[in-house]
Amino acid sequence: MKIQHIHLIKGRGTSTNANCRFDEWSRSPDDERHAADFVHESLSEWKTETTDVSAKTIITRNQSPDVPFDQSINPYRGCEHGCSYCFARPTHAYLGLSPGLDFERKLFAKTNAAEQLRRELDKPSYKPSVIAMGTNTDPYQPIEHDRKLTREILQVLEAYGHPVAITTKSALVVRDSDILARMATRGLARVFLSVTTLDAELARKLEPRANAPRRRLDAIRKLAEQGIPTGVLVAPIIPALNDSDIERILEEASGAGAEAAGYVMLRLPLEVRDIFIEWLAIHYPDRQKHVLSLIEQIREGNLYQSGFGTRMRGTGLFAELVQKRFSLACRRLALNTSRRQLNVNVFRRPCDTTGQMQLF
Repeated sequence: MKIQHIHLIKGRGTSTNANCRFDEWSRSPDDERHAADFVHESLSEWKTETTDVSAKTIITRNQSPDVPFDQSINPYRGCEHGCSYCFARPTHAYLGLSPGLDFERKLFAKTNAAEQLRRELDKPSYKPSVIAMGTNTDPYQPIEHDRKLTREILQVLEAYGHPVAITTKSALVVRDSDILARMATRGLARVFLSVTTLDAELARKLEPRANAPRRRLDAIRKLAEQGIPTGVLVAPIIPALNDSDIERILEEASGAGAEAAGYVMLRLPLEVRDIFIEWLAIHYPDRQKHVLSLIEQIREGNLYQSGFGTRMRGTGLFAELVQKRFSLACRRLALNTSRRQLNVNVFRRPCDTTGQMQLF
């Protein structure tokens, strides 16, 4: 991919808007128009736009054999963290928007999330199983400060005695430690903090609007001190860029109180491939060929594999080395020795509005 006249945008993970793959038309290079668009957008300071939407359903279900949950909730679409590698970027194409800048600037808030969740949990046919949050976009991205949709969802889950597993890059999760601590005493809550690197400069480039790595480690400490089962997710592992940090991240997280750990190898589906290649060319042009070569080695000659069982870990010698390093470090630090299972047996529907309690 040839990079020409790309303007760096402070606080954003990408500088271009990749085509929506469902568009019947496509953009062609026009340096003058690109420069004009950049000036126009700069005047608006690349502001984030949030659109309120009403969700028809809130629980998403999947049957993927390589993920440890079959239900998830995403209170937001799009994510302001702006991670260049985010595998969720292509979902914006379903809205007719770009997986590039649109994904991190044009956000959607499901304002009726808590209300809709109550409706779905109240259905007689509903069978409780762990609900995961943070599987697509981050439930604690910056707009959660004001919107509090994630907190409202947690309040509903606590009232119903429903288990939840959260993954986030944000220390904002500590704000809800009051709810999470109460839920944890009943075996209903678990939190993983995603830490990609301990290099603050690399983190700013990779995840421009996410909390600094040290703040995430501090969040692990605060959650663990309140008895909330806490873990660290080293993700994504990018060959020749952050893989050298694996052991240090696990050591720091373990010292902060994490009791579990996981990792995911870099995934580059659909439009994410070109967005990440552009990011490499801008920020690490000297490493670009080497990084991409190693990615191809773990993806059987491609930049991405979608097959279950291999998409999260990759294959080949480099992938095997990462797996061994991760396993040895976890064993040395006593991570993953035992993982507290979340409890699905205390699920109860509260009294309805008439005060009538359920017989069973």
